[in-house]
Amino acid sequence: MTSPNAATAPFSPVQLGTQILIGWSGSNPGTGRETAFLLTYSLGDGPDGPEAGESAMHTALKRSGLRVGGETLDASDLPNLPVKLLVQAGQAVVTMPHFTAQCPVPREWLDVARSEGKVHGMFATRPWPAAVPGQPVSEELLRSFVADPEVIRTSAHCLMPVRSLG
Repeated sequence: MTSPNAATAPFSPVQLGTQILIGWSGSNPGTGRETAFLLTYSLGDGPDGPEAGESAMHTALKRSGLRVGGETLDASDLPNLPVKLLVQAGQAVVTMPHFTAQCPVPREWLDVARSEGKVHGMFATRPWPAAVPGQPVSEELLRSFVADPEVIRTSAHCLMPVRSLG
């Protein structure tokens, strides 16, 4: 468990460990509308271990203007929020002050993201070492992580406008 003061603690971005981005689309439980989602998480493999990585992620999110456990921010209303999404050539790229992550996204995701103009980003502070790069993540495994009440409570959520280069 991370203490409330952990969000302001000093950290090194290397403590975050390997940052992963996964995209999927589906019905948003809050609105019932089709939504494109992006999940950012760490493998918990930073040099100081998963607990230090969780604390570092809290700090990185807070410094980026995101609220862990708070309301879903709409980056469209916050032009100075340093959390950006670029969608180009079948890839989603999330850029924040302390890290950048990218992933290929399926055609359905692209269609929903472009149609809605926004993507729901979930930034997990809790490491997820079971979902490693190069290994498929089943729908059941993904659902068990992103729907876990503790993961939801300890994540930051942000609606990010879809931007592209062209």
